[in-house]
Amino acid sequence: MKKLCKSRTDKKVCGVCGGFAEYLNMDSTLLRVIYAIITVCSVGTAILIYLLAALIMPTAE
Repeated sequence: MKKLCKSRTDKKVCGVCGGFAEYLNMDSTLLRVIYAIITVCSVGTAILIYLLAALIMPTAE
């Protein structure tokens, strides 16, 4: 069973996008581009969601 957690190896800021990419089996760069588009369209609300996820998600072991 896969567990959603922040990535230790594939991270730019906190590892949240890298962790989601590993969990969803997709390219982390593509996920980061999608996240950037969502951030622009949501007028920055997605940044708050990222920060919450960075605080809540455990780090990979």
